[in-house]
Amino acid sequence: MFWVPLLLLAWAVAGATCLRLCLAAARGAAAAAGSGSGEGHDLTLYEAAFLSGGPGRVADVALVAMARQRRLLLAHTGWATVVDPHGRDDLERTVIRAVGPEGQSPIAPVRAAAATADAVRGIAERLVGAGLAVPDGAATTVADAVRQVRLAVPAVAGLGAAALLMPVPSQTPRHLVALWFALPLILTLGCLAIARFEIHPSARWASPAGQRLLGTLPVGAGDAGDDRTYLTSVAVRGIRAVGEPELRAALAHRDPYREP
Repeated sequence: MFWVPLLLLAWAVAGATCLRLCLAAARGAAAAAGSGSGEGHDLTLYEAAFLSGGPGRVADVALVAMARQRRLLLAHTGWATVVDPHGRDDLERTVIRAVGPEGQSPIAPVRAAAATADAVRGIAERLVGAGLAVPDGAATTVADAVRQVRLAVPAVAGLGAAALLMPVPSQTPRHLVALWFALPLILTLGCLAIARFEIHPSARWASPAGQRLLGTLPVGAGDAGDDRTYLTSVAVRGIRAVGEPELRAALAHRDPYREP
């Protein structure tokens, strides 16, 4: 019965990680619900971008807006060139400063600087205060819990494989041992499936009220003559909504900044 301790360990790993995910999701929902309802709030483009994809998405919208207005050139090779050195808001001025006095810079560090700017932190604080965004600590906790459940899947499978490689008493069929280990594996996979279908991609940043407000935004394929709709699509859907292939290729250069 050497496989029994491994089974207990598999159940402990699966149970602890799944329980942490459930508690983190519940705390995040409670924290968001207690902040406010967000009624009467009209989302700006930057706010919609933050709720949909976090700080990095806000930076993307700023870069796309400046590029479409020919105030910033974004090359598919991954370089940004300033055409108009006068930013129209704090975030655009951050972008221009990040490019530097020479007027040219790789896009990736510019995006990273914009994503971590004080202007983006101010957007986050306003949205949290309005009950539209999930507090940063709660969002990070849920993301960490999901990652732990994902790590638990191969851990449980590995423990099951190790148990099957051990000598098993003749009166205990190996398929029965495999079945016992399949139960904690099903538990972890089930939690991941529920998280995938029940937790909207924007739920990492947006509260339930924020998600409802995002659902009211006009999002389409974008129109060259309708900048507002185009940029709203980029804010909600990310760079896959960018219609110009060269601009989309330019925005793919994003390695230095990764959302936590």
